Amino acid sequence: MKNQKKYFLIFGAIGVISFLVLAFLLYSQNQIAAQNTPSGNDLNTISKTVNSNSSGQEIRNTVATAANSNPGTVTYTPKFECGSIYAGEGPLRPGHYDTDISIFNKQKYKTTILWNIFVNNGSSSNAILVKLNPETATAITCQDIRRNMDDYNDNFLEGFIVISVPLDSTLQSSNGNVIPTISGSDFNFLEVQVFYTANALDVLPHEVIVDKISFNITKDGTGKIPQNMLQKTLDMSIPSGLNKIDDTENKVKNVLAKQYNLSNDDLSKINIEIKDVSVGVGVLIDDHAISLSTVKPQLSS
Repeated sequence: MKNQKKYFLIFGAIGVISFLVLAFLLYSQNQIAAQNTPSGNDLNTISKTVNSNSSGQEIRNTVATAANSNPGTVTYTPKFECGSIYAGEGPLRPGHYDTDISIFNKQKYKTTILWNIFVNNGSSSNAILVKLNPETATAITCQDIRRNMDDYNDNFLEGFIVISVPLDSTLQSSNGNVIPTISGSDFNFLEVQVFYTANALDVLPHEVIVDKISFNITKDGTGKIPQNMLQKTLDMSIPSGLNKIDDTENKVKNVLAKQYNLSNDDLSKINIEIKDVSVGVGVLIDDHAISLSTVKPQLSS
């Protein structure tokens, strides 16, 4: 009887020890699993792994990979003004307008770009593909815009050019080049500058011969010329020409007619005395304006 109690005590002690050892092992395993789990993931989350058949390399699909991916396109959007305005409808004043868009690939690798034309209140063009060699430049002019819009006449055109640089696309990889991963604000791959000109004259500036005429108004039968202009030496300068015979008195009267709104009947009532005529050289004034602007890039997906 005493031996039976002794055996029961031994077996009971062995069972308690076995239970404690098993519990300790389970606890240790859970702690190791928790320590090996990546930060931010739940223990019950299943991580997906895809094996590539060609290289055997594992590609893990994680949220971080999508967040760090490059945007799809860098775009530049310069404005253009092309053609002539003859009336004062505004907002631009009457004149002749031209635009030259210069594009410089400042990278040391070949870059493919696309550009489209968008006319204000009008249609748009198909995309034009251009491949720029390293550190080379090209340009888009009003002539290019009219040719691609099938508009060769003198109609005034204005709108925008959208220049796109696809990133990590088949267009770039087909050239054997992949644009490197961008970081921060370092995505200005091109230098895009726009040169605008406006000219209100049909001809370029040039030298002209000028007659300087000194004269007196001895009589005014119209009463339209101010009294303080009479019996006084006056001067005017008007364009002239070589080997050309002109009526100097008639020239003076034509100027007076425009300034004081005189009719032909009024001019017959005015007496002019020419005192002196001298010849000089002048420069035709060019009402010409130019401006230059640099276009900043924008990221789009």
